[in-house]
Amino acid sequence: MRIDLHAHSTCSDGTDTPAGLVEAARVAGLDVVAITDHDSTAGWAEAARAATHTGVQLVRGTEISTHAAGRSVHLLCYLQDPTHPGLVEEFATIRDARLTRARRMVDLIAADYALTWDDVVRQTGDGATVGRPHVADALVAAGVVASRDEAFAEILTPRSPYYVPHYAPATTAAIGLVLEAGGVPVLAHPGAASRGLTIGDDVVAELAEAGLVGLETEHLDHTPEATAHLQALAADLGLVATGASDYHGTGKVNRLGARTTTTGALAAIEERGSTPVVR
Repeated sequence: MRIDLHAHSTCSDGTDTPAGLVEAARVAGLDVVAITDHDSTAGWAEAARAATHTGVQLVRGTEISTHAAGRSVHLLCYLQDPTHPGLVEEFATIRDARLTRARRMVDLIAADYALTWDDVVRQTGDGATVGRPHVADALVAAGVVASRDEAFAEILTPRSPYYVPHYAPATTAAIGLVLEAGGVPVLAHPGAASRGLTIGDDVVAELAEAGLVGLETEHLDHTPEATAHLQALAADLGLVATGASDYHGTGKVNRLGARTTTTGALAAIEERGSTPVVR
């Protein structure tokens, strides 16, 4: 089976609708895809309806913005109860912080480039929270940069004078909430040094003690050396090793199925989750 457990829709910063994401998975020859929009489950229902018609199995999940050891850490959670009050409240808090941060960044950028808040809103899907990728899309539409990647490298990078930080819960706290909600927490792209500073093995071990279930060892932003190291670390800590494309539609060059997860890893996740895989 071909299994991709990290993909985004227009409910966060992808360019495919949730249904379009499932159809894209079918076209890519995937047997299983996960919808993991940032801090949201808004796309779950639409994606589930599409999955029942395409024959692609759907893992419902979310990617949560967190922090550990002074660094940004993205936590994938799978098959959680989407109505869990604590997790719902935390998602809302993170989304509100993202919105406030985006408005402030646009104000700063507008002092040097022809960019307005309305330009950014036009690049945002219905129900999605405005974030840096939408600001990047607006900069592309305005002809300031040629691509999202260029926008992130030159204007939206944390090293830029336009960058504004935003609220994120501690990774250990987020893991606790995910577990309370019957979900399965997995670290997203933990070896992606090109994105910024990564957490050390000692911090990953602490997160495993806190209930972390898995590591996304296979990712396009990992070097072969990082992948091998993470696979060994997962084995040492008794964590599930996953792989995924981190697909965003046309928002990134990543293609569905570029990295995949084993059937054994999916089974380990499914047996721990409280929400069933859509088949």
